Amino acid sequence: MVNRKELNPNASPQAAFGARLRSAREARGWKQDELAARVGYSGRHISAVETGRKPPTPRFSRSVDVALGITGTSESFERALGEIRNGSLLEGFPEYVKHEKTAAEIRLFESGLVPGPLQTPAYAQALADSSVKRGVITREQADERVSFLMKRQNALVRRDPPLVIAVLDESCVRRPIGGAAVMDEQCERLVEFAEQPNTMLQVAPYVIGEHRTLDRLVNLLTLPDRSVISYVESQTQGHLDRALTSVLPLVRAYHQLQAVSLSQTASVDMIHQLRRGTP
Repeated sequence: MVNRKELNPNASPQAAFGARLRSAREARGWKQDELAARVGYSGRHISAVETGRKPPTPRFSRSVDVALGITGTSESFERALGEIRNGSLLEGFPEYVKHEKTAAEIRLFESGLVPGPLQTPAYAQALADSSVKRGVITREQADERVSFLMKRQNALVRRDPPLVIAVLDESCVRRPIGGAAVMDEQCERLVEFAEQPNTMLQVAPYVIGEHRTLDRLVNLLTLPDRSVISYVESQTQGHLDRALTSVLPLVRAYHQLQAVSLSQTASVDMIHQLRRGTP
């Protein structure tokens, strides 16, 4: 078949979803346009989901289930999407990471936890292990989550590295994760991050109170063409956005947060004090 892209279902949960969709379609002898007509989408959309260029949505997954006659079964694509969204990786996140690999600027904000690109392996493993113990994800998903994070971090080490700005709520550095040794190593990692020529680290202290303009994870990417996209996350959902009407308010809020946060020098001093056990 001309221009047939080979799929790697092990690349991510979204890639596995796309590969299984192609397999189910071909098992019925349908071309992409034939499946598209049955589910109310274009053949181009089917191709994009199969190759991982577009994330599946609940509506799309339900339509596929109806077309294939597997609604409510263990083979349901809606069920598979739920495992992606509530399992190791949230919807929209794999696509965000794809853009993160080529971004010129990366701006991160997190509350409660150190952002993924700044986490040590031990810190990330402690979080994953906790999710397994609570029954939120399986051991296999936990291993995938940590492996995915390490690959994500490695992708940021390149000849022309991006400018990475991280604003952390004070809770990120005060919340103990994995025990004293893990947190000490994590704090050391944050200090090392701040010393790099292409990075900036700021702590948003508790004392700014109501002037903290962001309340949950927000990532902003400036792409090589200078366009900006955002990725925001709740407990159970992730959302990638390119629309200026919704991205620009987040950019504005991020700058306002930087203005009331500690300087990098003061932020590093706070981290050193925490490592010494002083208030």
